[in-house]
Amino acid sequence: MPHTEIGGHRLALSNLDKVLYPATGFTKGEAIHYYASIAPVLLPHLDGRPLSFLRYPDGVEGEKFFTKHVPPGTPDWVTRRKITVVSREPLHQVLIQDEATLVWAANLAALELHTPQWQSDHQAEADRLVFDLDPGEGADILDCRRIADWLRERTGADGLTLLPKTSGSKGLHLIAAIERTPSDQVSAYAKKLAQEAEAELPEHAVSKMAKNLRPGKVFVDWSQNNQAKTTAAPYTLRAKERPTVSTPLTWEELAAARKPQDLVFVSSDLPPRIDECGDLLALLLEGGGDGSGRGRIPG
Repeated sequence: MPHTEIGGHRLALSNLDKVLYPATGFTKGEAIHYYASIAPVLLPHLDGRPLSFLRYPDGVEGEKFFTKHVPPGTPDWVTRRKITVVSREPLHQVLIQDEATLVWAANLAALELHTPQWQSDHQAEADRLVFDLDPGEGADILDCRRIADWLRERTGADGLTLLPKTSGSKGLHLIAAIERTPSDQVSAYAKKLAQEAEAELPEHAVSKMAKNLRPGKVFVDWSQNNQAKTTAAPYTLRAKERPTVSTPLTWEELAAARKPQDLVFVSSDLPPRIDECGDLLALLLEGGGDGSGRGRIPG
């Protein structure tokens, strides 16, 4: 079994030739290499945030394992925290704080990494606002743009700066850095704006989760601001037919897209894109995105 040493930690790597994406032949070794190559931009977005993993040991067409608890056999050097706000019983969850832990997780075939909008030292005190724009049947990511533009303007009126990324699936995520605010308050604000979007754009947006309301429209999912919910992290792989990635965008390239495929990025696209553009979500780490610091949720 091959081994590698990262940050003073020796890791055993297993089944590197295991195909995880049968449609493309993408292997576990390639998944590990992807995560190691983008670690400098990914790790700051995971910092302090308890991880929920979607593991696919037999590939994306096999059984998946949703993991919140620290997995059995986790090395002692992996950071973990006691989390008390997501269930009746406390959880002990992994924090990915360094490249070694990221590679360890990738070796478990933890293809998808999901995080809450808060950090473990400030549980249920959100520092991010998120909207997940999910197109229903007959709609696509290009249809998300009308709602994204409306939300950008509406939140901007409240002093917030939304930044876009693809979900890595079929939709769009909009995220803003905010001052730490109780998750309940952030969730209520997001729900209010989703309802306003539906009222303003009734032919295009829906704020309710019922799937029978979604055909031809975009569901404005505000619920991921709930303290117990998580969102696909920036730069995470997604368990789709191809190794697509939840990829930060500029508003300009979102507007310029002519077909949905223009907004689909796979693992091999990301290293050169990062070399060229840097981390397009870096402003989430620095402040509100407009030089004035983190935005404040009204109320």
